[in-house]
Amino acid sequence: MTRYIPVLAGALLASIVSPGSALGAERWNVVLIVADDLGWADLGCYGSQYHKTPNLDRLAAEGLRFTHGYAACPVCSPTRAAIMTGKYPARVGITDWLPGRPDRPDQKLVRPPLVTDLPASELTLAAAFKKAGYVTGHIGKWHLGGKGAGPQDRGFEVNIAGDQAGSPLSYFAPYRGKGDRVIPGLETAAEGEYLTDRLAAEAEKFLDTHKEKPFFLYLPHYAPHIPMRAKAELIAKYKAGRQGEQGNPIYAAMLESLDDAVGRVLKKLDDLKLADRTVVTLTSDNGGLCTTEGPNTPPTINTPLREGKGYLYEGGIRVPLIVKAPGIDPAVVRAPAISHDLFRTLLDLADVPQKGEIDGACLITALKGGRGPKRDALFWHYPHYSNQGGRPGGAVREGDLKLIEFYENGRRELFDLKSDPGESRNLAADKPEVVKRLAD
Repeated sequence: MTRYIPVLAGALLASIVSPGSALGAERWNVVLIVADDLGWADLGCYGSQYHKTPNLDRLAAEGLRFTHGYAACPVCSPTRAAIMTGKYPARVGITDWLPGRPDRPDQKLVRPPLVTDLPASELTLAAAFKKAGYVTGHIGKWHLGGKGAGPQDRGFEVNIAGDQAGSPLSYFAPYRGKGDRVIPGLETAAEGEYLTDRLAAEAEKFLDTHKEKPFFLYLPHYAPHIPMRAKAELIAKYKAGRQGEQGNPIYAAMLESLDDAVGRVLKKLDDLKLADRTVVTLTSDNGGLCTTEGPNTPPTINTPLREGKGYLYEGGIRVPLIVKAPGIDPAVVRAPAISHDLFRTLLDLADVPQKGEIDGACLITALKGGRGPKRDALFWHYPHYSNQGGRPGGAVREGDLKLIEFYENGRRELFDLKSDPGESRNLAADKPEVVKRLAD
């Protein structure tokens, strides 16, 4: 039975078996799966009664399920940059989706300069693993730069389906857009093949090919990002839900395909007898999209959290986070964690040395003795207008308190997330000294 703990304690740390002591020259493999626009409440293991996600639920039951996992930004590219570098997006200069939304006449503020490619000067997670002798593979969405700044320019030896695109050219084969554009590596595909299935097949092939060597497989799925497209037979399984509840059959079908894809990867690891020496992690790049943005939307609802993608409220930044690693007992972890923590955590679990200054904390070793990661707070900096209606702002979480500041007018909102996870009561007027301290 999964147990509940506020943080990972020293006993948990002691249960982690050193890769070297347990496996000699063999090193732990790492599989990192990132879903696109997957909401915090979308999985069965996070409370959804509508979506069917048995494989992801099993992964959570066998690993660590973080109840307060966060994306580094309420939109995609900054979070992906944070995962790749271990740094807050603002340090990297990528604070909005790429290439970003142009300024509009109805905006009060202009957008700040935006770095449009992940800088070559940054040490990426892939480069760190590659330097340590790992085979590095990227299968899925990149969205951190195009020519000269793609996955193979940033530490990955294998790249399939990753380029500058933020959404797929097509969810069904042929994977082509206007002109000669095609999803790279997917030029040949059976008519009608579904993209999520194809990425799973490519992941299986990567595991088969590199099973004799330590590997880092980064598997950032395009699903369930818009456009809402799914297999007809899966859509037919779901009935539309009631107003105010999860109930989009197309989105549910997309999640079922995503869950099937994760299940195929887990089965392949079992079949290759690699599961007992492979770290598997799943998270999302931002909260679930809960506004109208194209046909058949909104896809989901993030209740009990407020708002969704594009907002600094919890629905826009809190995401599923699951980490399964050899020697770690299942647990539900209430300690806050954020995207860039994965950089240090995965490298530490794989016993890969790190150099340079990073913002992320290790979610395993830093919790020795029952303490959380050594940091004062978590921060978000999103000085942009989002397509979903979010306004430029910043946020800080310290303990259970969270402050949001809106840059247009300086408005500040303070919430106690323990007693008010839906951020329905602004405590700023009641606690001006707390507001000032967090704002400072």
